[in-house]
Amino acid sequence: MNQSKIQRLWNYVRPYWRSVVFGVIALLVVNLIGVYIPLLIRDSIDTLSGSLTFAQISKYVFLIFIYASIMWVIRMVSRIILFGVGRQVEYDLKQRLFQHILRLEPAYFATNSIGDLMSRATSDVDNIRRLLGFAVLSIANALFTYALTLPVMLAINIRLSLAALAVYPFMLVLVQLFSDKLREDQREVQENLSDLSQLIQEDMSGISLIKIYAQEANETVGFQQKNAKLLKANLSLARTRNLLFPIIEGLVYISLLILLWLGSGAIAQGILTVGDFLALILYVERLVFPTALLGFTITTYQRGEVSIDRVESVLLAQPAIRNPDEAITLPPELVQGKIEIKDLTFTYPGTKKPALKDISCTIEPGETIAIVGSIGCGKSTLANAIPRLLDIEPGHIFLDGHDVTQLRLNDLREAIAYVPQDSFLFSTQIRNNIRYGQPLAEQPEVEDAAQQAQIHPEILNFPSQYDTLVGERGITLSGGQRQRASLARALMIDAPVLILDDALSSVDNKTATDILDFLSQGTARQTVIFISHQLSAAATADRIFVMDQGQIVQKGSHQELVEQVGPYKHLWQQQQLEKVLE
Repeated sequence: MNQSKIQRLWNYVRPYWRSVVFGVIALLVVNLIGVYIPLLIRDSIDTLSGSLTFAQISKYVFLIFIYASIMWVIRMVSRIILFGVGRQVEYDLKQRLFQHILRLEPAYFATNSIGDLMSRATSDVDNIRRLLGFAVLSIANALFTYALTLPVMLAINIRLSLAALAVYPFMLVLVQLFSDKLREDQREVQENLSDLSQLIQEDMSGISLIKIYAQEANETVGFQQKNAKLLKANLSLARTRNLLFPIIEGLVYISLLILLWLGSGAIAQGILTVGDFLALILYVERLVFPTALLGFTITTYQRGEVSIDRVESVLLAQPAIRNPDEAITLPPELVQGKIEIKDLTFTYPGTKKPALKDISCTIEPGETIAIVGSIGCGKSTLANAIPRLLDIEPGHIFLDGHDVTQLRLNDLREAIAYVPQDSFLFSTQIRNNIRYGQPLAEQPEVEDAAQQAQIHPEILNFPSQYDTLVGERGITLSGGQRQRASLARALMIDAPVLILDDALSSVDNKTATDILDFLSQGTARQTVIFISHQLSAAATADRIFVMDQGQIVQKGSHQELVEQVGPYKHLWQQQQLEKVLE
């Protein structure tokens, strides 16, 4: 493991270093007792050659029992402590990952799949927990076992001890030869597991679409292919492990056989006592378990090493949109709602054509602005730029005269209620969805927001009314109900600026018009930016901005624009013709 990974591991356990030290000291005590017990047995065996009374035998048995009991208790304490540190690190890492992911901008999730992030936050964090629990305990135990046992063995008989340990260097060479293969196999397993998790997550989210298009068979084939890749990676890892670990274990028992072969001759020659021989056998057996466990420790280590890289790659991802060093504080209650956009140009990463080009406009406080235009003309991009959901350059968008890139993100977003195209609802009660921005809001406030969004009568018709569970992503509601519930959630926070990004597309024209009329009349200090394809609803706005190919090509009231030759008049006539044909 290179220095950077060691440093990362130390950073994980640093808050709990006292527990780690205490657990390691406990392991040291365990191994000291473990080394002393064979010496006690040796002395008892060698005493058999003399006159040994029952009282003396009882004494040795009692001492061995006491020491073994103490060793067992201390070993359990050390395991509880060290495994507890691993669990605590697991908790901390999950908290850090979740908090960090919440800071990342939406664009990050467009290039990193949710399934993969879930795998890193669960499976990979669990691997790190094992590394810091089981692996640390095993490595520390092995070090203490060898460091304390070898000197005593050499003190008893150098020749026999060296002969018994002669195979151990081969084990170290073997481990080194297999380490790269184990690491690559483990990385392949983790990556394929992430791919499978991603597919499961996407299919569960899109189960309705799968059934509508009758694609169960194709999705099954896709899952089978990814599952087969995971199986292949697991089998490759298993083959490597099943080749390495039995060889290690076999070498350990060869060591024991060498000792039995040479030790019996040494006893016959009088070089070694029976007690010393038995002590050497016990010491070699003491080395068997930590050495045999070395294989599992290697697997845990390799898995944890891969997982550290995968988790740290997320934690090291810096949000492109964050608070400036000297952010301006702007309390929402002081915001008037004036928005100025000056020569705004924005190009999405990886594309050449600007999504917005030289946009300039001013929206006065309390003004209702409708933005219309063909699909892909940049309406949603403009809506996302105002609350800084996109990484825009400084000096282009201003809220009450303040550059939005210099404002605290929390202040900016508390001043802007934004209802996106995707009316996302959480899998909880509709009441909790509406008061998401104000979790402590009382029922009358929730109902008031629902009435403003014109969904209150429909909620009362639900069997459980405001206690109705909406299902994942609001699947139990219709498209129009989801949009109006999302609107009620935005109205709940009573922000000075309200942006509706085609948020009423599933609502009929009359309801959409009534909602806009209410917003323009009932919220004197609220600036409303309404993006829509429904021109009859947009016609009620104070002004209309017409966009085409990333630019604002027309501005004015509905009456002014229908009298001008341009795209708005064409769109209006087209919609009026469609109504006649209906």
